[in-house]
Amino acid sequence: MVGFVGYDPTLDTVVVSHQGSVVENVIPVITDIQFALVPLNSSLFPGISDDILVHSGFRDAQARTAKDVLDAVTQAMTEYGCTSVTMVGHSLGGAIALIDSVYLPLWLPNGTSFRTVTYGLPRVGNPAFAYYVDAHARLTHINNQHDLDSAGHDNPSRRCIVGADEQSWKTKFADHWGPYNGIMLGCPYDPLWDAA
Repeated sequence: MVGFVGYDPTLDTVVVSHQGSVVENVIPVITDIQFALVPLNSSLFPGISDDILVHSGFRDAQARTAKDVLDAVTQAMTEYGCTSVTMVGHSLGGAIALIDSVYLPLWLPNGTSFRTVTYGLPRVGNPAFAYYVDAHARLTHINNQHDLDSAGHDNPSRRCIVGADEQSWKTKFADHWGPYNGIMLGCPYDPLWDAA
């Protein structure tokens, strides 16, 4: 998985960014299709209930980088004297960023503020995971038009669609890549993705 940890002096925050799925590479595709729900690793997530389940591929991808991300964030916070961490990602990267938003607060000092911004975020876990995130994370989740990924709880409001979108025939793979505020993410134009 590709990602980076850096510092944004304008926002005075450490930024943790994870790359989304690159369909030309086999590893992200394999990660995406490993979707059995499993508990978080108790050595990385001490005190988190075994009732909280996540997508096994997302969990394993986050676990492969967890300690390196924590070390880099700790180093950047010390070097720049900041107490804010922002996690960002698109698609698979958004899923890893969301799991990081549960992981990092368990290991960083009290008083650290956290923010997570995801684009095209798939569902990452079961309802217990979603409730945990709702209670503990500051999450901004952005989807584009009829993106096939959908995250979070079903909203029972009559103004929202609950469950499957009755207009799923409008779903386009290309919507997953953007534009998000005018910016395309992921793949350039590809007739295979844009045909649906």
